[in-house]
Order: sequence, then structure tokens, then C-alpha cells
Amino acid sequence: MRKLTYILLLFAFVAQGQIINPVKWKTKVVQKSETEFELVMDATIEKEWHMYSQFTPEDGPLPTVFDYKNAKGNFSLVGKTKESTYKKVFNDIFEVDEYYFANTAQFKQVIKVTNVQLKEVKVYVEYQVCKEQCIQQDETFTFKLPEIKPIVADSQSVETPLSDVNTTDSTSINKENSSIENSEDSKEVAVTETNAEEKEEEKSLWGIFILAFLGGFAALLTPCVFPMIPMTVSFFTKQSKTKAAGIKNAFIYGISIIVIYVGLGMIITALFGIDSLNALSTNVWFNVIFFVILIVFAASFLGAFEIVLPNSFLNKIDRQADRGGIIGIFFMALALAVVSFSCTGPIVGSLLGESARQGGIGPIVGMLGFSSAIALPFMLFAMFPGWMNSLPKSGGWLNTVKVSLGFLELAFAFKFLSNADLVLQTHLLEREVFLAIWIAVFGAWALYLFGKLILPHDSPMTHISVGRLFVALFVTTFTIYLIPGLWGAPLKILSGFTPPMTYSESPYGVGYQNTVSSGVSSESALPENAHIGPLGITAFHDYEEGLAYAKKVNKPVLLDFTGHACANCRKMEENVWSDAEILKILKNEIVLISLYGDDQRELPKEEQYVSKSGSEVTTIGKKWREYQIERYNINAQPYYVVLDTEGKDISKPVGYTPDVEEYKSWLKEGVSKFKK
Repeated sequence: MRKLTYILLLFAFVAQGQIINPVKWKTKVVQKSETEFELVMDATIEKEWHMYSQFTPEDGPLPTVFDYKNAKGNFSLVGKTKESTYKKVFNDIFEVDEYYFANTAQFKQVIKVTNVQLKEVKVYVEYQVCKEQCIQQDETFTFKLPEIKPIVADSQSVETPLSDVNTTDSTSINKENSSIENSEDSKEVAVTETNAEEKEEEKSLWGIFILAFLGGFAALLTPCVFPMIPMTVSFFTKQSKTKAAGIKNAFIYGISIIVIYVGLGMIITALFGIDSLNALSTNVWFNVIFFVILIVFAASFLGAFEIVLPNSFLNKIDRQADRGGIIGIFFMALALAVVSFSCTGPIVGSLLGESARQGGIGPIVGMLGFSSAIALPFMLFAMFPGWMNSLPKSGGWLNTVKVSLGFLELAFAFKFLSNADLVLQTHLLEREVFLAIWIAVFGAWALYLFGKLILPHDSPMTHISVGRLFVALFVTTFTIYLIPGLWGAPLKILSGFTPPMTYSESPYGVGYQNTVSSGVSSESALPENAHIGPLGITAFHDYEEGLAYAKKVNKPVLLDFTGHACANCRKMEENVWSDAEILKILKNEIVLISLYGDDQRELPKEEQYVSKSGSEVTTIGKKWREYQIERYNINAQPYYVVLDTEGKDISKPVGYTPDVEEYKSWLKEGVSKFKK
């Protein structure tokens, strides 16, 4: 029953990809007598959200709980905490009545002061709010008591500044938008924050669509989307017999991509939670299966065999061909969606978090924009075979194209195998081995283009065309570019494709080690529990150990949510962190804590637990993924936050930020705040 409900409410689960604070509080003190005061707590609840009563039945949503912190020796409670009228509705999920508040709620507690020197009363409240998903939140209110004096005609009330509310690590960001202040200066700040919120909410659906559309084009540049291009060309070469058929099939293909991206992504997230997209991209079996699939396609393109479906299945496809081959086109689009999720999951997660701020159909519009950008170029690729088949003569050049696509498939296959190896940390496909394979593959491709390799389906030739020569020269140049990588060259053009330089037989290679690892002379010079991270930066892989070291040396923390198979993480490290100023900060002014969300090592039995979402946390990677979700309500990689030595956020978190100057400004701002 619960699974069915989650499917029906799938959009809300996706919207968890942002920090949500649906309840705003305002407090005041009303003097009832010389020694009695009424503490009033008013909650404003966002539309469609529910906050639960203190008296909601067991086995249902969590009730609101009040804890009066400094009562002992200072004051006593007069009766119980009273609350405004709640609604009573039967909940199909919990199968109990639930008592909840909508829009507003008010709580009152009368206290009798026994210590005349008492200046303030602290009240801790813990409560749950639900829309389609539920969020556990808490606040600590500090009520400033007026000077005790005789009661006058009208009860006096004193507004309590919400700036006095204490915060914890996991909720400090949620409380940045609190706007109830007592002083004029505080009011001015509150108005500024409110205006900022209003401006954020003023983003139109068109703005969300455009942002998502640009994100889709950025996703096309990831290493998991490119391998689908040769598959697409091969499939539609056989599927489209005429130009008109090619255009028709292309539109069906594009629409299928959009439907699958919007539908599949939402369903996966609804069924398995916010962690699913990232888990898919780092799943070992997922990467191994696609390695095998691409190897099979490569062998077929190179002429080893033809991929032939069973006759019974072919007959079914033939019957569908009269209607445009919709089933085949749909499954081709499905393959694109699944493969592209491997690299675009973090982008999709961040996008959904941003679009969810718009509310309503914001996430739908966001996914529509993203998938449209993905679909548009592939529609053009789908049209291309129709144009090829309409040419008067195909000639031997068509086989050359097919073989070239086979070499590309072969190269890209090892990217998926590398992902699996990185996640398992088996070190079977380290950087040198990976580069050696690519050098061999692209070198063989270059020899083929020059006519020095002849494959089964090639026709005899006496010369090569000028176009083929140019392509051969380009592939040769790329092959030569790869070779210095065996000796430690960074190969920034391939950031995210190749294993990182730290994942190699000889980290940083001959002639490059001294350049990037200045400041870390050897493993023995590292602090206890630290490791040599990317670019020779001292890094911790455990949060508590890193935070303890930051306290010891009195430096801020850069909390880095990353992954071994995270392509965008490697791009950030190799293209952004390598900037001289940024690298200097990371090595000398900050403590790096890198938490790998795809670390498959098993946690000790005594450290394994069941998360708030109900999933079993048995691996180190799962532990850090759950920690990121619980603390920031997001599971995107990379994801960066600057913390102080107590572990509190002192900067607004950022995700993938390829602009060096933008990231540098963000990092410097965080360090500067720590020094103040």
C-alpha cells in the first residue's frame, strides 16, 4: 500500500533535492500577573504542508514535543501546553487517525516564575511536517522576560527575536530565513532576507525551463552520452528506409526520450528514494553490464558478426514496422535514458532541487526542459540515417563509418569498466592500464584510417579520400596526446574520462610528482588518518577524523561529497582545483574532508544501522550518502560546503562549478568568514 502511495506522490520525493523549511515561527511573551507569563508560539505553515499535534496517536506521524529547558529552580509550568484547534483525518498509510494543523498553528504555555532574577526562558520544540514527504525539524526559542512588575490593564507582550534560536549542524541552513527580530537592525536584515526569498520565488516556469534546457546541453558533454551516438546511427540506418521515414522516426524517438526521462526518473526516485539516481551511476553491475553491451556492439561494428535477433522476435518487429517501428524506437530511447543517467544523475538531482523551489509543476517543467535538450540532438542523429539512405550511392565509405564507430564503442566500453573498478577499488584498471588500452584502440583506428589495417567487410582500395585523411590525422594527434599521460601528464581534456592520477601504479607519474604534491613530502609526513588526495592535497576520508584535525590546527573545513566514479568530481579536481590560487588555499588554508558516496567497503558490524528512510546502511559509501541526505536534503556529487571547526556551515553549499573564478570567489569567501 505504501509503495503505491509513493508512486502516486512521486513528484514530491524528487523535490527532496533541496533544503526545505516549510514552517516559520513567531514568538511572544504575555504577562498575566506579577509572576505568571504566557509563552506564545505561532507557526505559519506553507500551503499543502501539515504539522502534527502533540496528541496525534501512536503509530502515526510524530507528534510535536515541547521541552522547557531551564525550568528547574527558575519556574514551574501551569498546566499543559495548549494548542489551537487541529484537524482529524484518517491516514491510509499509517492506518490511524492523524491530528494535524494546516496553514497556522498556535501553542501557549503559562509559567510561574520562582526566580525573580530570571531573564529568559528556553523552549526546545521538535516537530514533524509532511506534504507528500515528511521532514523532522526542531527549534530552540529564547523568550526574553520583561522586568517583573505589577500587572496593568492590558497584558504586555514582548516579541522574542528568532535570531536567539539555537541551531544544530543539520538544521542551521534551514533557519537562515528566519525573519522575526526585535531590534530595528534585525528587522532590516529580516526584510532583506524576505525580499531575497520573494525574488527567488518570482522565477517563472519559463526561467526554470531554460535553466533545465541548458543543463541538458551540458549533460550531452558527459562521457556516458557520447557512446550512444554510434548506437543511434547504426539503429536508424536499418530502421529508416527513406528520408520521410527518418524524420518520422526521429520525432518518435525524441518524444520517447522525453517521456522516458520524465517518467522513468520520477518512478525510480519514488520507489527507491532520492539516493537512487546516484546509486545507479556507481552501481558495479550497471557499469559491467554496459561494458559487455558496448564490447558486443564494437565487435559487431568491426565486422566480427552481425547482431541478429531471433526470427520470432524479428517477425514481431516487422509487424511493428508497418506502424513505424515504435517499439524498437522506444527501446532505443530507453537505452539512451538508462545510460545517460549514469553520468547525469547528479545534474538531474541538482536540477530537480532547483526547479522544486518554484513549487507546483516546477519539477515537471524542469525535467521537460532537460530531456528536451537531450532529445533534440539525438533527433538530428536519428534523422541522419534517413539522409544517408536517400543518397544515390553509399559506397565503401559507409563501412568506414561503421568501423570507426566500432573503435569508439570499444574505447567507451572501458570507461564503464573503469567505473566499476574505481567503485570496487580493485586497482585492476589503473590509470596507466586504461591509457595504454586507449592508446592501442585509437592507434589501431588511426592505422585503419590510413589503410594499414584491413577488416572483413572492407573493399580493396588504391587510395584514401581527403576527408578520411583529415580524420586519420586527427585520431593520430589524439593518440599522441594520450602518450605523455603514461608518465603523469594531467590530460585535462579528458578530465572525468580517465581514472584520476592518484589511482595509478605511480601516482602523478615521472616528472610530474614534484609539481603537484609540494607541501606533502611523503606518506609518513601526513597527519594521522590522512591520505594524499587529488593534486597532492592532504585529505581525510572520515568526517570525525577530519573535523578533529581541523580543530587541532584551527583551520576551516572543505566538506567534499564525491565519488570514485564521479566524472564531474574529477573535472573539478583536475580543471578547477588545479588553479594556482585555489590549490594554494586547499593545501595551506583549509582541511579537506572527502566523503566518497560510492565506497563499497563494508562498515564494521557495530557501525551498521538503519537510516531514517528505512534503508540499511552497511557500507562506508552508503553511510556518507545518507549523511548528505539527512544534513542537506540532497544527494548530488560533487557537493561542497565550508565548515568551521565545530562542523557548522559557514558558506552556502555549491555543486558542480566549472568556472574557476566563480569557485575561487566562493572558496575565498568561506575562508574569510572563518577568519572573522
